[in-house]
Amino acid sequence: MNSPATPREPDPFLHHPVGRWMLGRRDRFRNLDQRHPWLRDTVVAGLLLLFSLPQALGEDREHDPTPEPAQPVALILAATALLLAPLWWRRRAPMAGFLAVAVILLAEWSMNVWISTGMVVLVMLYGVAARCSMRMLALAAGITATEFVFAVYVLQPVPDHRLATVVLLLGTCSAGVAAGLAMRTFRAYQGAQTERVTWLETQRDQQAQLAVAAERARVAREMHDIVGHHVSIMIGLADGGAALATNRQEKAAEPLRLIGETGRQALDDLRRMLGVLHDDTHDPELTPQPGLADIDRLLTGVRAAGLAVTYRTTGDLHHLGQGLQLAVYRIVQEALTNTLKHAGRDVSAQVTVTSEENLVRVRVTDSGSPGRHHGPRSPDGHGIVGIRERASLYGGTVTAGPHRGGWAVDVTLTATGPHP
Repeated sequence: MNSPATPREPDPFLHHPVGRWMLGRRDRFRNLDQRHPWLRDTVVAGLLLLFSLPQALGEDREHDPTPEPAQPVALILAATALLLAPLWWRRRAPMAGFLAVAVILLAEWSMNVWISTGMVVLVMLYGVAARCSMRMLALAAGITATEFVFAVYVLQPVPDHRLATVVLLLGTCSAGVAAGLAMRTFRAYQGAQTERVTWLETQRDQQAQLAVAAERARVAREMHDIVGHHVSIMIGLADGGAALATNRQEKAAEPLRLIGETGRQALDDLRRMLGVLHDDTHDPELTPQPGLADIDRLLTGVRAAGLAVTYRTTGDLHHLGQGLQLAVYRIVQEALTNTLKHAGRDVSAQVTVTSEENLVRVRVTDSGSPGRHHGPRSPDGHGIVGIRERASLYGGTVTAGPHRGGWAVDVTLTATGPHP
């Protein structure tokens, strides 16, 4: 039996109220941005417009000791609108938006229009760094540095500290580039995490499918032994009846002989099927399969491993078929193996097998270990997969989960015969 995958430790941030609140708001904002992508761009443009209004209204010149001639309000508003317009395609075409801002800034500075809205170049550099290739980012950075040097040394020469002014401007722009690169790295990390989660889910599904297939092959091998035994008895009875009918010169001799021949052919087909299902670790020869009488021997081995087990039966269990007895035995074996793996040896377990009318109920519970912490047992582990496959063969149901500090496996089977 394959052991279930080791559960990952839960992230404390996800269980903290603040963490859950932040993740919930993040998902809401992300969905809103996907439905209305223009909304966030409008908010950014609105904030920059509010930052530029004092200059457009001339309020920042009231305390200027050497004020320059005021630019017309209409000119400043028009220049502001031109710079804000590229914001609406900064995410769809970040490089085109940056080039548009660079051209507009150069044109406005050439006309001696210097407005604070020019800081929109930081937003555009952020977009290029976050979404474009590194070659595009290097081109944008070179254009920005050339434009600022040209503005400081040619368009509006600064009398003092020209180099310091250029360094200050470029340092400010580098903040936008750094923020964009950080967002780029974060998105790459998120993408890698998403791919990893997808890969892990695929691996989990594949392992579950392999476990189901292996368990079904194992059930088929065991059922082959039981069915082969019954078919052999049928062949013997048919051959004996045919010989007796021949001696008595009865007409039933030929049908009985055909029954024997058909039985032998069916037995050969069963053995060929076993040859397809077996692997290198299994002996294809017929071997006796365990039943209810072998549970005591199973419990003896489990007790020797350190697990205290009590066993109780109720009802008439002797009338159960060999296939159903084998299913009960395997269910008890899988459940106790899971207890040893996950709860340890310092616990106690109870096994109860009850037969009522045409139903058989198997219940295996353990007390859990109060002195040790074991990760939560998954109800979808490979051991439970085997139990479910056994139960489905007889139209049964399986319930597995925590029970009074331990774990309980409750299986109900129908005793009417195997289900296809």
